[in-house]
Amino acid sequence: MTTTDSNRTTVTSGGTAVQPVDPTKHIADPGPLGLAGFAATTFVLSAVNAGLVAKSIEPVVLPLALFYGGLAQLLAGMWEFRKNNTFGATAFATYGSFWLAFAFYVWQFSDKIPPDQAANATGLFLLVFTIFTGYMAIASLRTSAALIAVFVLLFLTFLFLTIGEFSGAEGIGKFGGWLGLITAVLAWYASFASVINSTFKRTVLPVVPLAR
Repeated sequence: MTTTDSNRTTVTSGGTAVQPVDPTKHIADPGPLGLAGFAATTFVLSAVNAGLVAKSIEPVVLPLALFYGGLAQLLAGMWEFRKNNTFGATAFATYGSFWLAFAFYVWQFSDKIPPDQAANATGLFLLVFTIFTGYMAIASLRTSAALIAVFVLLFLTFLFLTIGEFSGAEGIGKFGGWLGLITAVLAWYASFASVINSTFKRTVLPVVPLAR
């Protein structure tokens, strides 16, 4: 026979108190999912921004932004909250929301903005996430070398895309697209490393964790 008190401590019939197992230890790491969703969506949009593919195929980004970069990444952020990872929760929840907002902006609202103000509107949208990514890049200095690389490159990506929109300089925006491609590859690497290291139970691909 067992009883459970208000603090969820299980007491056996012999009077032995058994502390419950920490439920967060039974949750798989949501980080690889969040990084993969971010990488895939960033890669496709950056290919458009860099001029590697025609601008006319940009709508293909929308379903990715809604379900993989958006929903999947947002869910990863919620699971990071469960794992008590403030950095991961804040990052994934914000970038998941970014992709959802981007998809709705392009799909429902961009055509409602006067053409002569469209670039300023997009620039303002990007500026918000440039600022966020800037301070997250600083916070990443206590995570791992892999994540530092992702956040520093992502900050530069947002920065150049924002400047490109406000200035109207197409070349700056294209450079931001190329930076975005590199960022996506780095995020994929970090995701792959987390999955394969966890699966093989040893370090196969290094991420170089830093002291916390």
